[in-house]
Amino acid sequence: MHMAQGQEIQLHLQGHPSALMASVLKKDQAGPLPPLQSTSLPQQSVTRMPPSILKRWRWWILVLLNIISVLSGQTVATLLGRFYFDQGGNSLWMATVIQSAGAPLLLPPLLLIPKNSSSVFRPPLHKIAIIYIAFGLVIAGANLMYSYGLLYLPVSTYSLICATQLGFNSIFSYFINKQKFTSLISNSVVLLTFSAALLGVNSDSTGSNIPKGKYPLGFVLTLGASATFSLLVSLTQLVFEKVIKDQTLSWVLEFQMYPSIVSTLVTVIGLFMSGEWKGISEEYEGFKTGKASYVLTLVGTAVSWQVFAVGLIGLISVISSLFANVISTLGLPIVPIFAVILFHDGMNGVKVVAMLIAIWGFLSYIYQHYLDGTKAKKKEEEDGRKDINQVGSLP
Repeated sequence: MHMAQGQEIQLHLQGHPSALMASVLKKDQAGPLPPLQSTSLPQQSVTRMPPSILKRWRWWILVLLNIISVLSGQTVATLLGRFYFDQGGNSLWMATVIQSAGAPLLLPPLLLIPKNSSSVFRPPLHKIAIIYIAFGLVIAGANLMYSYGLLYLPVSTYSLICATQLGFNSIFSYFINKQKFTSLISNSVVLLTFSAALLGVNSDSTGSNIPKGKYPLGFVLTLGASATFSLLVSLTQLVFEKVIKDQTLSWVLEFQMYPSIVSTLVTVIGLFMSGEWKGISEEYEGFKTGKASYVLTLVGTAVSWQVFAVGLIGLISVISSLFANVISTLGLPIVPIFAVILFHDGMNGVKVVAMLIAIWGFLSYIYQHYLDGTKAKKKEEEDGRKDINQVGSLP
């Protein structure tokens, strides 16, 4: 499974209130401010007080851990998903079930995390339950489309098509999250579209166990899955902003676990209704690399997708949906390289050109995010100086 405007969830790096500022605000809540005495710190010393370095480092460590989770989880899960089909697995519903079946693994850390008593707001149960069920149903559909893509496409082609999720997310963020379109973002969307179009006309089905004649279907379904995934990412940001109104780790784990449980239930029903469950024992017995390898492949895929999803939702909650999707797309060059080495996928000239165009589009997006961050940081510093000057001018 497969970011800087006013309404995005941002965690600012600069402009933390100084100790004097916090003291003044606290006194203001308790009652009228007393006159400043001659022993008060001069305004110049207040201006020179640095922001909290510790909070900045904690934020960066959190972001880095989420980035590592997204990149490692996505890469391992995608490769194991293709490995499952390559070694004799042929159940689309089983491949879909394991994409969300690892959700119960999130329950122990969710129970162990101390709840923030200062956060008294919690959305109504019926509202959050409807959101979880709706997300779970959509996730089940997206996972099924991803499974078709992994079955009908070489891994390298599959991962390059998935890069279009960044372009889809830009469009959804414009309408849902009020993301502004700039020339660099437009350039990124156009380049990623061209990259996908090149792969669409290059009906390459090289690689072991790739069904012949299924490339167009695999292409369309993977493209549809990428669009659905991007829609979910933008909607996740909207839910955190408008409904949850919190950014704690417990909410991140909860928002991943409950929709995944719904998705798992739906796909398990699909597994039994399709009749594919009857062939699971045969898959288990006939897996090319052995029975233990079959079990480890399924378990590893399930765990990897949960690692990816938790990291992705973490990035959405502390930064934005667009940044999370950018990091997900950062894994673009990683999977095709491993696919060529492990699965002997063909890497022809069209694929190389498509990869270079997609990387170009990705870098355009990263540069726009850098410009937005620099602009927001400068504005925040100016606002911070204004606040300090106002405090210093109080009688």
